[in-house]
Amino acid sequence: MTTTSAPLTRTDRKLLALAAAADRGLAAPMAGFVDLATVREAVEDLTKAFAPLGRVQHTVAAKACGLAPLLRFLGDLGIDAEVASPGETAVAEAAGLRGPRLVLDSPAKTTAELAHALAEGTAVNADNFQELARLDALIGGTPPRSVLGLRINPQVGAGRIGDTSTATAASKFGIPLRDNGNRALLREAFARRPWLTRLHVHVGSQGCPPELMADGVAAVHELAEEINAEAGYRQVTSLDIGGGLPVDFTSDEPGPGFAGYVAPLLSRVPALAEGRYALVTEFGRSLLAKSGFLVSTVEYTKVAGGRPIAVTHAGGQVAARTVLQPDHWPLRIGAFDATGAPKTGPEVPQDIAGPLCFAGDLLARERPLPLLDPGDLVVAHDTGAYYFGAHYAYNTLPRPAVHGFIVSPRGDVEFVPLRRAQTLAELVADAGGEFLGALPAA
Repeated sequence: MTTTSAPLTRTDRKLLALAAAADRGLAAPMAGFVDLATVREAVEDLTKAFAPLGRVQHTVAAKACGLAPLLRFLGDLGIDAEVASPGETAVAEAAGLRGPRLVLDSPAKTTAELAHALAEGTAVNADNFQELARLDALIGGTPPRSVLGLRINPQVGAGRIGDTSTATAASKFGIPLRDNGNRALLREAFARRPWLTRLHVHVGSQGCPPELMADGVAAVHELAEEINAEAGYRQVTSLDIGGGLPVDFTSDEPGPGFAGYVAPLLSRVPALAEGRYALVTEFGRSLLAKSGFLVSTVEYTKVAGGRPIAVTHAGGQVAARTVLQPDHWPLRIGAFDATGAPKTGPEVPQDIAGPLCFAGDLLARERPLPLLDPGDLVVAHDTGAYYFGAHYAYNTLPRPAVHGFIVSPRGDVEFVPLRRAQTLAELVADAGGEFLGALPAA
């Protein structure tokens, strides 16, 4: 316990939670942790930054961390959800976010998904002209309860990471705005469907600067103005401007921040401040990344080729992007002893290895850290988005437990369960255990 008059910082809370988790046995062999105060602070920053833009529905991208208790927590803070699969929809609805509190995206929606969304009154962003035809058949002559929109690929270019850039010339997402004839086809699509009232754009994430994101919004705003002018009334009443704000993974600072996005957005599209279009946002990483961290026990240490290696339980199964594309997705790594206290001593370049059976399963390569020993703890910072939800089932390793935590002003730590660790029985069931007798005897 600590007593101090100064407010606890995010780093203070993390250190207190880590020590408490180590003391209570919550960190071994691996677990995720979410600072609920950091989540709350991010929501406050988001809503404050977008206040000058009038009516805004903020949603969290469920793919960033689709844990039902966390979605409910965000929902209680006024954040709705953007979903892109039947599973994400089911989790969000179980968390109490349904109907108008959901926005359904995805380039591969089935007819059943669309029918469910329409029955619930969930907003839908159609990805292509063929999906619009499916909506025509489902809607018939009855005005839909759902807000229906169309995703546009503004083709404004790629950011630093090609895999997460969705507004390139040949992106699989949305209707390419600059392809020959599509602009006229889009205007015609709206003219034929008075129930089509929204345009959607998402330029990409992590590696896409705010200025590029603003260019995408500007392209869609211009198209909305054209559609409304041709219609003779305000048919397009809202713009879904997606998410994608990058995060600084090199420090405890958040990166550009939401205010750092709104400024270039208003500079590029000043008409947004007039409030003629309601807005929807779909942030994920920028809302949640800084709130979370992964903790793993160091199981063994060794030296190979003169290089120290710490073998941990955190590898590609929880950090696939970092392991497979380390140049694009590096993580800060912290070295702590078994009590959760920061390790001291000279920094030694060492590999932080995961448990998977391939040589490249490394969280970090030649990372300068105090020399790790068996029983120490390794912390992967800024993992509150994607790292808890995107489990890779290689080697049939279980999904780790995830704990939320609250730290009182006096330094007392309270943990709340967000997800329990997956059991071996559940792993056997996932591996087809119920069908063990289905094959004929050899």
